[in-house]
Amino acid sequence: MKIKIIAIAAAVAVISGYTLKKNLDLKVPDKYLSDETQLFLPDDLEGTLWAESPKFYNPTNIDVDIKGRLWVTEAVNYRKYNNKAPHFKDRAEGDRVVILEDKDGDGVAETSKIFVQDKDLVAPLGISVIGNKVIVSCAPSLIVYTDENGDDKPDKKEVFLTGFGGLDHDHSLHAVFAGPDGKYYFNAGNAGPHIVTDKAGWHLRSGSNYNGGSPYNNTNKGGLVSDDGKVWVGGIAMRVNPDGTGLKVLGHNFRNSYEFTMDSYGNMWQNDNDDDGNKGVRVSWLMEGANMGYASADGTRRWENDRRPGMSTPAAHWHQEDPGVLPYGDNTGAGSPTGVAFNEGDALGEKYRGMLLACDAGRNVVFAYKPGVNGAGYDLNRQNLITSLSDDEVAVAKSSVGQDEKTKWFRPSDVAIGTDGAIYVADWYDSMVGGHRMTDTTGTGRIYRIVPKGKKLTSPKLSLKTTKGQIEALLSPAINVRNSGFVLLVAQGSKAIKDVKKLLTATNPYHRARAIWLLSNMGPEGVSTVESLLKDNDPNLRIAAFRALREAKPDIIPYADQLSKDPSAAVRREVAVALRDVPLDKTQSIITALAEQYDGKDRYYLEALGQAAMGKEEALYPVLNTKLGGDPLKWSPAFSGIVWRLHPKAALPALKQRAASSQLSAEQRKQAVVAIGFVKDQQAADAMQELMTNADASVKEQALWWLRYRQGNEWADYKITIPEAASSVNVAAQKKMLALKQKLENSATSQKDKIEAAKAMAKDKIGGEMLIGMAVDKKLSKELTDEISTVIFSNPEQTVRVLASDYFKKPGVTTVLSIPKIAKLTGDAKAGRLVFQNKCTTCHKVGNEGANIGPELTLIGKKFEKNGLLDAIINPSAGMAFGYESWLITKKDGTTVSGFLQADGQTVVLKGMAGEKYNIKASDIASRKQFSTSIMPEPSGLQLSEKDLANVVQYLLTIK
Repeated sequence: MKIKIIAIAAAVAVISGYTLKKNLDLKVPDKYLSDETQLFLPDDLEGTLWAESPKFYNPTNIDVDIKGRLWVTEAVNYRKYNNKAPHFKDRAEGDRVVILEDKDGDGVAETSKIFVQDKDLVAPLGISVIGNKVIVSCAPSLIVYTDENGDDKPDKKEVFLTGFGGLDHDHSLHAVFAGPDGKYYFNAGNAGPHIVTDKAGWHLRSGSNYNGGSPYNNTNKGGLVSDDGKVWVGGIAMRVNPDGTGLKVLGHNFRNSYEFTMDSYGNMWQNDNDDDGNKGVRVSWLMEGANMGYASADGTRRWENDRRPGMSTPAAHWHQEDPGVLPYGDNTGAGSPTGVAFNEGDALGEKYRGMLLACDAGRNVVFAYKPGVNGAGYDLNRQNLITSLSDDEVAVAKSSVGQDEKTKWFRPSDVAIGTDGAIYVADWYDSMVGGHRMTDTTGTGRIYRIVPKGKKLTSPKLSLKTTKGQIEALLSPAINVRNSGFVLLVAQGSKAIKDVKKLLTATNPYHRARAIWLLSNMGPEGVSTVESLLKDNDPNLRIAAFRALREAKPDIIPYADQLSKDPSAAVRREVAVALRDVPLDKTQSIITALAEQYDGKDRYYLEALGQAAMGKEEALYPVLNTKLGGDPLKWSPAFSGIVWRLHPKAALPALKQRAASSQLSAEQRKQAVVAIGFVKDQQAADAMQELMTNADASVKEQALWWLRYRQGNEWADYKITIPEAASSVNVAAQKKMLALKQKLENSATSQKDKIEAAKAMAKDKIGGEMLIGMAVDKKLSKELTDEISTVIFSNPEQTVRVLASDYFKKPGVTTVLSIPKIAKLTGDAKAGRLVFQNKCTTCHKVGNEGANIGPELTLIGKKFEKNGLLDAIINPSAGMAFGYESWLITKKDGTTVSGFLQADGQTVVLKGMAGEKYNIKASDIASRKQFSTSIMPEPSGLQLSEKDLANVVQYLLTIK
């Protein structure tokens, strides 16, 4: 079904053949009077424009309160260092939280009021209304505003938790929600480090190699250890008690899960983004404790550095072939995922109950999934629920020619289920997302309401003074409203058990699950009831009961033992996950029983086994080998998979035998080599060296790769003797340029000789790098700088020419290009492809054509419309993708190396423009500089005309 939602001068929204009155009292700028948004919905749903600017601006997140009102966090001060929004001149007081309400129930919000405006709110990304507390997620802090008297004004402000990285950054702190257990859940992206102390004094330390995206994100690093002794990496999902104690990490190593959510069974769901080409974003089920595989396990290395020969891009990108990484779920391609919600209500009909909704602002779509259990994991079959493009256009990067370009301005930032059961979608509304930019300087924002066709949904009036009202609140489709009923029913204890037990026969299974969590908090009788549900016919309810008992009882071993032979792999998975931090003497027999039931195929189950065995691998291996292994050459696929996942040092002799054996298939031998490569011990390096010497050609090649790779990280301190790799560094050229550099630094050198030396350096790649390094350190006089400026922009190396513009004056006049003017030109896709082949393929790849230096552009048309794509080409430095910032490293011997940072640990790895890698010992580095200038030349540097730009954009928008 296709509908049009139109803002018109008469202030009437025309939707699906009927009209809805809108507030006529607000002065609306002309900007809002001509915009049209076209939405596609399923035939049995219809949408309305529920609210729009100027009632609020730039919505980043929404939530629903017990009255059915929507709360909105605004980000008008978004990227204050990068964006100019002349329409807003009154935000010196900070960003705002706004309350919207449809008082007369006609499907359109009439009123808008400011709850709070605070200087501490700089582009907040999360809003949660839990009881009388309004929790705003705004790095570095979770801020709680308490409205004690119900007048919609905060009476108290508290910094609940602080120390999160990502000030004014998309990859930062995201929204809180109240779980079915009454605890608070939230997440943060990988703009760390996150150095946080909870109210009980427990310290979280999480970081990675991600630095960039804002001037404030420059101290992040991997390898940090939290008080639980674990290394948590990058983006993290967390849980905390409502009093701020008990902070716990539930999953890690995602890039930027903008938001995550939980269903009433306790399953966690998230999406995660990467805006680089078609390597893809993902929608995932999140297993407790899981490593989601964006960076290396310690967070010091990017995926490109860890890519093994023959690996597909998605597999390498999410470390899918590494032991200890959870499968990524549904890889949706290019995009920018944002808010998520899980619909458990009945108002939309059974077809939509149990549906996971996932916004993708980059793709102009809200995806929908009905997750189905598949072994220990879940099937995620995607459909487009709400889009501004046809299904075909969402599926493939189809041109918008002939359509209003604004169809790609629908940028869903969040989705929520209202107390009325309707779907509410916040629209950031812009020509582009990602790259820490916005082009809509007026801050337009919209909220759409999606309901069953022809059906009027209303928000119930809930009273919390009675048990009946508290249960009604517990059953609300709005996730945070449920907590109001939960808290009061828990407080009643045994008095309310009889009424709560009635929910165990509800027709809605999610209502039954909520009763389980509640009963586990209502004393011995409630716990006993939950224990009986470990034998329920529904495995989802058995899982919910086990999870609830884990939080209610300190000793879970009896429950784990009972369920260790459950017919459901998903139930046994939960048992395995629960054993992670339980000592071996209590868990050995249970883990063995779980391992015996592994089918050799289910990666989710295998990863759960790995969680159960964490820290116990060496002791478990001989037990499991006796039970399941035996002759290494006769291992079953199941046992060889278990050994690969656990990769204990004790298994090295068997793994070496398997890797060297011609009796096994190439894939079996490769699995053994990989397992050896993940053992952090000198014996593993010795085994790999033996394979490099004695195995056949294929295994020798693999072993050599592992030895060279591990020399730069986990095996850096081990004794390794291997053939020297061809050096990427021209030693003679380095020495020659270093001698010229020393002339510049020598006060006895004449000015004439200095100028001669500087110009010679400016003509050379290595010399140019050294001159830029000297400019960074302010070691060049104005006269030398002027002389170098006449030469350096003819340097043969593109990186040098581009980065030099930060420190040297480019000759000539820069041409100012008009995006609106170029956008009006009719582009020729065939001519554009020729432009791309001649000018762009040295760095960018489309399909199988081009190089992997800059971001892949195969699916870029899914994310940008014409103006946004032109802006990215004409202003390449305004919004660089992570990993494409250039670095210049000056070593202690005076030599320099430039490239993209791939790893930052004991060994720093840079990738050069030709794809070559430079390994530099951290101890050899004198200084390093990260550049904010993109190495992508501006159009004038590539001699591209306005017509060329129109053609190449048309080509990129029409790639299939």
